[in-house]
Amino acid sequence: MVIAPATANTLSKMASGISDNLLLATYLSAKCPIYFAPAMDLDMYKHPSSLNSFKTLQSFGNIMIPAGSGELASGLHGEGRMAEPEEVATFIEQHLTASTPLLNKKVIITAGPTYEAIDPVRFIGNHSSGKMGYELAKQAAKQGAKVILVSGPSSLNISDESVTLIRVNTAQQMYDAVHNYYDSVHVGIAAAAVSDYRPKVVADQKIKKAGEEMTIVLEKSPDILLSMGQHKKNQLLVGFALETENEIANAKKKLEKKNLDFIVLNSLNDKGAGFKKDTNKITIIDKAHNSKSFDLKSKAEVAKDIINEVIAKLNA
Repeated sequence: MVIAPATANTLSKMASGISDNLLLATYLSAKCPIYFAPAMDLDMYKHPSSLNSFKTLQSFGNIMIPAGSGELASGLHGEGRMAEPEEVATFIEQHLTASTPLLNKKVIITAGPTYEAIDPVRFIGNHSSGKMGYELAKQAAKQGAKVILVSGPSSLNISDESVTLIRVNTAQQMYDAVHNYYDSVHVGIAAAAVSDYRPKVVADQKIKKAGEEMTIVLEKSPDILLSMGQHKKNQLLVGFALETENEIANAKKKLEKKNLDFIVLNSLNDKGAGFKKDTNKITIIDKAHNSKSFDLKSKAEVAKDIINEVIAKLNA
């Protein structure tokens, strides 16, 4: 929302939270970024109350479009002249571009587990909640990206116009969904915990208890990340490695085998990391084997670190 011109009286009321007209009521209830463009006579512009209002409004996260200098309505010359419409438009465009470095970028992210059916009742799965992938989607959207979030079974949801949520159950469904969009994206982030194996034969009816043992023949599930690496053109590709031993060595092998630009390593040996946690502790390793280790953080903060690395790699 843009408030221009913003007079000294209007600014003072906005800063103090006083609302007596539609504009101020709209401002106080707004949830979008707000830009304000001061426009007033020289003495009013320089007055301490106006300067204090500028500072107060900016402290709330509002963005000030500086007034220009020139001839004012009073005949004086100096600061206080409202920025021209094209200057306002240029300022907002430049500010949005700087604050949303993934603007005009498309990102596909996988999240959560996959469930591979044994029969209509039972399945092979894992403990992934999807929290890491959902936080990555939120952070990528916050940075301006259009996000396709392909999620395995998860209780989580996301409400952001910039995120398209596609729900799947199996590895094959996730594979198909990813490759429906992969050629059109700039970044791929594979945060899902995909089942490596699935039952070769799925029973049509619930398997009844019989005998002391039951044998299930498994076959490999499609390797989604490997296929993304094989089909990579100009995409930046990021994978995850959850390890319990030889963490660095295993992560580097996966990085190279799957043709990744960088890999996010987390270990179940680290307290506070892993499935169903609200925190994570990661090390990022790039294809030149440069590594960055981070302290234990909330998954929201970890997502910021990962997306910042994505932005740095894209800019490089």
